[in-house]
Amino acid sequence: MVSLYRNSLVAICLASALPLAAQATDAPAPAADPAAASAPTPRPPLADRSADEALALQRRVPKEQQRSLEANGESFLALWKPANDTAPHGAVIIVPGAGENADWPIGVGPLRQKLPDAGWHSLSVTLPDLVADMPQARAATEPTPAAAPAGQTAPAKDTPDDANANVAQATSPDADTAEATDAEDATEHNDQADAERIFARLQAAISYAQQQNARSVVLLGQGSGAYWAARFVSEKQPPEVQKLVLVAAQTPARVEDGLPSLVPTLKVPTADIYYALRSPDKTAAEQRLQASKRVKDSQYRQLSLIATPGDSAAQQEQLFRRVKGWLVPQQ
Repeated sequence: MVSLYRNSLVAICLASALPLAAQATDAPAPAADPAAASAPTPRPPLADRSADEALALQRRVPKEQQRSLEANGESFLALWKPANDTAPHGAVIIVPGAGENADWPIGVGPLRQKLPDAGWHSLSVTLPDLVADMPQARAATEPTPAAAPAGQTAPAKDTPDDANANVAQATSPDADTAEATDAEDATEHNDQADAERIFARLQAAISYAQQQNARSVVLLGQGSGAYWAARFVSEKQPPEVQKLVLVAAQTPARVEDGLPSLVPTLKVPTADIYYALRSPDKTAAEQRLQASKRVKDSQYRQLSLIATPGDSAAQQEQLFRRVKGWLVPQQ
């Protein structure tokens, strides 16, 4: 009888506990903090291409050739090779173009290696990325909107009664003109920012060359580097720079006034070296030559190169001889 009583009591207790366990299982999870859900996920900034190139050069180029220069509070890498001569002619500062580095295997690297044998110090600089070409800040991951609870409808977005009027106003000619003006202002601002950073680096390179007792300083720019070298000489007219060399010169994209507008303003002897068999290069060179003829007593001179496809060594040697012969005509 006692056993039967105990069994009945256990059954009653179990029956009472089951609903409580079910309620605990079905209890809703605490609601997530809306502010935390809407917070974007931070992402690390992208590195500049020029900074990555400089790190690669630091691993590859001998330490004794590396120089850390500073301009406007920024440190940048330059590659220095002293002249193999007891009485050097001076220093040639080499300015690479867009997509190139201070030891670029075409033009820049061979020239910086060979010029010391011709009695010239060589200093090849690293240029900063242009503002328009800098990596843009990556957008943070947007949180996925939470689904509305069952049986509820998500609130509709507020739509103003004059939505159509707003769209029409945004696409009106006045709006297009305003957008075009803003774009022009942004382009001009970026151009000035690029020029300031590049000019500061060129001036720092000139100062370093002078510290090495260089008797004269020559700026040599390749590709778009030729544009920046010419613009620096035109706008700043640095008294330390005695000559200017342009190699396969190109005007950067998004620049309003190109090289033909700079040529008449150059006050130093200038050699414009271009590849005669490349139609775009030849056409651009003709425009620069015509611009130089509009100035009395111009010190601008053009030298042509013959491209030798498949024989890079011969092409680089040809370029070196053109540069060397123009820098020191008596040799």
